[in-house]
Parts: sequence; structure tokens; C-alpha cells
Amino acid sequence: MRFSISIPQDLDDGEFDPAGFRAYLRRAEELGFDGAWTQEQVLGSAARSSPLETMVYAAACTERIRLGCAVFVTTLHSPLQLAKSLSTLDQLSRGRVDVGVGVGGGGPSLAAFAVDPATRVARFTEGLELMKACWTQPRITFDGRFWQVDGGAMEPKPFQKPHPPVWFGARHPNALRRAVRHGDGFFGAGSATTAQFVEQMGVVREALAEQERDPAGFSIAKRVYIGVDDDAARAQKRSAATLQRFYARDDLLSVAVFGSADKCAEEVREVIDAGAEMVLFTPLFDDAEQMERIAAEVMPRLS
Repeated sequence: MRFSISIPQDLDDGEFDPAGFRAYLRRAEELGFDGAWTQEQVLGSAARSSPLETMVYAAACTERIRLGCAVFVTTLHSPLQLAKSLSTLDQLSRGRVDVGVGVGGGGPSLAAFAVDPATRVARFTEGLELMKACWTQPRITFDGRFWQVDGGAMEPKPFQKPHPPVWFGARHPNALRRAVRHGDGFFGAGSATTAQFVEQMGVVREALAEQERDPAGFSIAKRVYIGVDDDAARAQKRSAATLQRFYARDDLLSVAVFGSADKCAEEVREVIDAGAEMVLFTPLFDDAEQMERIAAEVMPRLS
């Protein structure tokens, strides 16, 4: 098993603590976390930092830990610019980048980025193909529906060859099959319950068999929202408040694990038993304190 931790991304105006951020990431390395991950939210009322710039800062603060985003909503990005930025970061970090990608939902974001909802899946798939071309081809010749490149070059290539691991965030069965077809792994959403993750894993396994793909070459992870607190009522109240702030919904408490370390470990074990090879812990409050408790009280119960 591998365990990762979320990078705090709260960025209220004028409140960022550089020393605290550096200390958090360095402590994550000391505690043995495999990776540190961000999320992407471009439009929304929560004051959340941009994932790419946060990852760059984190790379400068660390030496070993892997850095990822689960997930970039790549439909809203230029694949050329995103490929260049991620390739640069992979070089700067000496090959420590993981790339999560997702189509994203509908709503106002698509219109704000001039993306036609009817073509967003096609745009997503083509954009990923172009990113991989930028990462692997000395001269890029690409004749797509949305983008065309005639003999262009993009350097430097990523430090990792042929490119950083590409994780798919997906829910719909078609998206899960697309993950197996085009990705290196599947990353279950934090907003999915364990029961939903179990169902998704069934589709992933079917797709691996249908596409004759070796499961050993396809990684599985899940984000787990967590609040370790011996006072169960307080844990529930604080967890619910954070999820409401993240998603502007009050019906997502069932996706979180909260309460005593024993209870949290028991529920995380269900995620592992469902097929997760890596668990991304996302604390719902008191990030630094929670990271310590997860490492000292939860992870040893899962080894």
C-alpha cells in the first residue's frame, strides 16, 4: 500500500503562510507519505489555490515526495500549454509528477471557457492525445478536430519517460472504460462513497479484461476525506461543515470517514479491500494535526 496526503490549498487573501506550507510538506516527507496532491477549482466561492502553481511551490520545498493533481479538468485547458507546464515541472522536480485528468462536469465553467458541452468528451480525449504527442514526439504532427500542429517541437520533454503517469478521474462506465484505454491508472473521487467505488472497480476490471490489459500495469487510487477525532459528534460536525464549503452541498457526509482512529482505519480498509493500491488522505480540518494523527494512528492499522 501507498499513502498520500493532500496539500492545503486554502488561500484567503493575504493569509498565506509560506513557512507553514514548507513545514507541512517537509513533515509529510518525514512521515513517509508517498505523494502530496492538489485539486483544481477554477470557478467557485472557496478560496483555493491553483494546483499547478501550488505543485511548483511544493516541488521547491521537497526532495522526495511525488506531486500530483487529482484532477486537472483538462477540457478547460490548452493541451499545448498544459503539456509544456507539466513537462517543465517534471524536469524541475526530477521526475516527481503525477498527472490526474478529468472531463469535469457541465455547468457555467464550460460556457466561461467557450467549450461546447456536446463536444467536451471529444475535446478531452483529443487534448490528452496531443499532450502525449508533445511529451514523446521530437516533431509533432497532429491533425485533430480541435487542434492542429504541423511539425512543431516542444522541449524539454518530461524527466519521466515516456511521460508522467496519467491518472483518470471518472465516474460513468464509459469514462471508466476510457480510463483503461488511455490512462495509466484510475483515481476514485473523494465525493464517491466506498459502495460507489466498489461498483466502479467492477467496471474497471471488466474493461481491463475486455481490452486485454494487464491489471498489474494499471494503478488504482482513491481520495478519502478524513477527520480523526475521538469526539465523534465533533468530528461529524466539522467534517460536514468542510464538505459543505467544498461542494456547496449538505448531502455528502456519507463520503467521509470520521471519528476515532480505529473507526477511520476500519472504513479505509474497506476502500483498500475494494482495490485501492494508493489512498489519498484529505483532512477535513486541522491539516497539520490531522496528518500527524493519520500517520501515527491510522496508517499503522492498515499495514
